Amino acid sequence: MIDNIFLKELLETATVSGYEEAGGEVVRRHMEPVSDAVLSDDIGDTICVLNPDASPRILMTAHLDEIGLMVSAVTEKGRLTAVRRGGIIPAVYPGHQVLVMTGNGPVCGVVESYRDFFQKKGGVDTKDLLIDIGVDTKEDALALVEPGSPVVFDTGMRAMAGGRFSARALDDRLGVYIIMEALKRARERACTCGVYSAATVGEETTKNGAYWTACRVKPDLAIVVDVTYTCDCTGTSMAETGDVKLGGGPVLCNSPIVSKRLNRMMRACADSAGIRVQTEAASALSYTDADKVHFAQEGMPVVLVSIPLRYMHHPAEVADEKDVEDCIVLIAEFLARYQELDGAKQD
Repeated sequence: MIDNIFLKELLETATVSGYEEAGGEVVRRHMEPVSDAVLSDDIGDTICVLNPDASPRILMTAHLDEIGLMVSAVTEKGRLTAVRRGGIIPAVYPGHQVLVMTGNGPVCGVVESYRDFFQKKGGVDTKDLLIDIGVDTKEDALALVEPGSPVVFDTGMRAMAGGRFSARALDDRLGVYIIMEALKRARERACTCGVYSAATVGEETTKNGAYWTACRVKPDLAIVVDVTYTCDCTGTSMAETGDVKLGGGPVLCNSPIVSKRLNRMMRACADSAGIRVQTEAASALSYTDADKVHFAQEGMPVVLVSIPLRYMHHPAEVADEKDVEDCIVLIAEFLARYQELDGAKQD
């Protein structure tokens, strides 16, 4: 099992899209000792910098925000209603323990559930969800929670067999961990490029963090790290996901927005580091921060490195420890060798 305080803190911190501040503080606290600078902006993007005066500038992004709910109102019986923040699956909420995040700390709750609830015509919608926080009046509920409070599943990081682990919202705090660790290892390898490792906000809702960061950093290229679906679990199709499996290594994307040159450089780095890589295909956009970064400024070359993930946007997602380590090694290799590989004129 990954024994890393940084990763565990990230995964235990609620970072619903639009409410990422606490996660940004975790990043800052762990990365300030190993960064030349840690920058932030008005919407909460947190950017850790190595060699700020160096050229070329390489931006790495992974989104800090997670999907969740936001309290919209309180009923006369003290139940909380909610709206979605990001691509939640409403049917997975009933019966689950949740945390309502408030200025006075988390309030524990349970999403109401009963046998006939799942027989609703048309299926379960977000507006059908009611959160019980243990009180029976609107007045008592409003003394604890106010509309606008974010809500997350009350789940933690757990070790599984076979080197796998589960947690809420590995999408994409796992990516944040990877790009921060890659910066640390690039420093250890005396990387001479300017490296900007950004935990971005808002990917699950507006992707504003990626756009703001790319426009402000003005990098020469960008590495975007996110999760991707695997085909090795029930309900997925290899025709849609590609032949992507847990434990099969980092995933590179063939997409109209991904630079072929940077993909070739990543593959060369994988070969030199002895890392297996997998491939996925996207017919248009990637539905990651790469979509916004690519169109920032006058256009920016991007490469997308994805982490294989099972059960995306469910109460517990599953990843593989070796995939995580291989993503870190691959990206650190790319950062350390970029100028050498770029000088080879691979395009």
